[in-house]
Amino acid sequence: MQYRKLGNSGAVVSTQTLGTMTFGAEADEATSFQLMDDYVAAGGNFLDTADVYSAGTSEEIVGRWLKARPEAARQVLITTKARFPMGSGPNDLGLSRRHLNQALDASLGRLGVEHIDLYQMHAFDALTPLEETLRFLDDAIRNGKIGYYGFSNFIGWQLTKATWIAKAGGLAPPITLQPHYNLLVRDIEHEIVPAALDADIGLLPWSPLGGGWLTGKYKRDQLPTGATRLGENPNRGQESYGPRNEQERTWRIIAAVEAVAKALGVSMAQVALAWLADRPAVTSVILGARTREQLADNLAAADLRLDAEHAQQLTDASAPEVADYPYGKGGVNQRHRKIAGGR
Repeated sequence: MQYRKLGNSGAVVSTQTLGTMTFGAEADEATSFQLMDDYVAAGGNFLDTADVYSAGTSEEIVGRWLKARPEAARQVLITTKARFPMGSGPNDLGLSRRHLNQALDASLGRLGVEHIDLYQMHAFDALTPLEETLRFLDDAIRNGKIGYYGFSNFIGWQLTKATWIAKAGGLAPPITLQPHYNLLVRDIEHEIVPAALDADIGLLPWSPLGGGWLTGKYKRDQLPTGATRLGENPNRGQESYGPRNEQERTWRIIAAVEAVAKALGVSMAQVALAWLADRPAVTSVILGARTREQLADNLAAADLRLDAEHAQQLTDASAPEVADYPYGKGGVNQRHRKIAGGR
């Protein structure tokens, strides 16, 4: 296992994070305990959960594991998130001081801890002023309830605005951003990654295997079936089978991942994870395994380093398809200049 600084903080985390969205849903408590045990045994020290995962059950399972594993609990950093509905009332969601105050205390209770290492805002809230959210988070740090804070699913201008509001107000700055990012989903490289690099914010990519697509489990002419995420629901979210199956780019990327995997004698999942871990600004990649076998394969990617040729092969095959302006060559040429000569 490799380790990196957690964004612009002094904390150190493993380059692979164990995501717990499956806990209490796709993985029962016994399996969840085994997954956390295996992860820590491999050197992992960063657990990611959220209040909305299985309506709080995921946090409760993590909390019971922390209580049962005091030695591991002293080494592991915990991150959880708030923003989405935890009730039916108008104040049971969002990033207002009102909701976050209740959400944070509830998460602390379910986790059975007095302090959360990283508290992340699960998505942007257009109804709540960013100043209100940031002042609450600064207060939570000063009160010892959280160590750091970050965001999830924010776009570039939102991240930059939050960073500068914090700086101007003398508030603690954000240290992380948790975005959807993998070989199939690279559009964050246009604005979000540059914003993160500018603010020295670490990325914690979720869905690094594209919901299973990058493992090679789905076929072009065969609707997914069986005990897989798309087998259980082919129309599931952004990773749904139909729209992605129709894109030629999807199969070009999968073919490139398969070719590199065969050349190196490793799994396709390990190749996809290794490529992502080495992208600019990435601190730690969130693993979403539901079985011990899946986790073991994913963990094997921790020490895999792609050479320049294989990395470029994957980067070229997965290049985002964009118009010439503002993110294509025509737009990029307007944002750079030579030291001498030319434009």
